[in-house]
Amino acid sequence: MKPNLRLPAAVILLIAGLASALGQSSAQPKSRTSERAKAAIQAVLDAQRDAWNRGDIEGYMDGYARSAKTEFVGGDSISRGWQTVLDRYKKKYDTREKMGTLTFSEIEITLLGKDAALVLGRWRLKRADDEPHGTFTLLFRKTKSGWRIVHDHSSSA
Repeated sequence: MKPNLRLPAAVILLIAGLASALGQSSAQPKSRTSERAKAAIQAVLDAQRDAWNRGDIEGYMDGYARSAKTEFVGGDSISRGWQTVLDRYKKKYDTREKMGTLTFSEIEITLLGKDAALVLGRWRLKRADDEPHGTFTLLFRKTKSGWRIVHDHSSSA
């Protein structure tokens, strides 16, 4: 013989309401946290663009983690260490004309956890004689200094 486990409709509605409320209250802070993280990462990219367009490579490099483990992959080379990446930029873009005007587009930010994010996008330099452009994949980490790039893989079209 099966036991009769019928619950009154009011109890079922109460349980459903509690489950829904619990689900919403735990999802909202997570969503707000995600949005704040994405906004902070976008702010780093905006600050990098602005620094570059002022001719400030050191300011641009503020978007990278100041670590010996920071990596830049481009062309057929891998640069390791914040200082090495800075030196690479200074050598390749040693005049304001070579730097041109930088824009980013089609930015996609995917949070991988509370302290890591993957960013995909396109970059373009507008210069007097050409417009080099390409794509990038960035790995951001949340550090003591805020969100910073720890790995940059950029390619040219």
